[in-house]
Amino acid sequence: MKRSTKWIIGIVIVVVIVGLGWFSFAHHSEQSKKTVKVGLMSGSKADDKIWESVAETAKKKYGVTIQFTHFTDYTQPNKALTQHEIDLNSFQHYAFLDNWNKQNHTNIVSVGNTYIAPIRLYSNKYKNVKDIPNGGTIALPNDISNESRSLYLLKNAGLITLKDKKGFLGLNDIEKNPKNLKFKEVDASQTPRVLNSVDGSIVNNTYAAPAHLSEKQSIYVEPLNKDSKIWVNLIAANKDQKNNKNYQDVVKAFQTKKTEQLVKKYYGNTEIPAWNRKF
Repeated sequence: MKRSTKWIIGIVIVVVIVGLGWFSFAHHSEQSKKTVKVGLMSGSKADDKIWESVAETAKKKYGVTIQFTHFTDYTQPNKALTQHEIDLNSFQHYAFLDNWNKQNHTNIVSVGNTYIAPIRLYSNKYKNVKDIPNGGTIALPNDISNESRSLYLLKNAGLITLKDKKGFLGLNDIEKNPKNLKFKEVDASQTPRVLNSVDGSIVNNTYAAPAHLSEKQSIYVEPLNKDSKIWVNLIAANKDQKNNKNYQDVVKAFQTKKTEQLVKKYYGNTEIPAWNRKF
């Protein structure tokens, strides 16, 4: 074989190898661009099932691969998002996010609603909220977010009125208390346990289910109105990435009839899809 022929063949082989290498790199790069890392809280098998379905839809319909990172502490998902360890997270409501941004000087925004989990007033003594007596005692969570939400529930139940004020509210923001109700502030995890020692206790879903409190046992349910809008859960992203197409496709993959059916299957009426609901 002539040297020139060998030289040409050598060049062709090099070109082919380089071309294949570039194709492989480009393909891998393109696949990486279509992968979205989503942060979730650990411990909820129902949420995991729902998000597994979302991942299937995202892959099949939009070609987006979702990778999950699970956290055990509520301070972790937003930190990971800000540090670009994940692309999206889904664990918080608007009130939590607003407070987080203010406290941590971050720019995290919602890219889509998921569901709302109404809190409930329970009582082992009374069947109707109107039966709670003058001077009765109501237990409520002592953290700023859940206490504020509980006060809005009591307002909507007609038990108190509140000052016209933005942001989280506390007991000092009660304007009128016609029944002279007393309030027992306890850790949110203790609200089911004090039921026998109070006239009513406000319990959120996180602690109602483990305490075997069903929705039928409640005497008042948080209504879905303008007061409850800030308690809608969401999918969050960093503000500069809110228009990222892949992230928007993940939101679309979540906000489907199939997801709605799964939420109903696993949660009944304790969690309500909120992406098509007006508040």
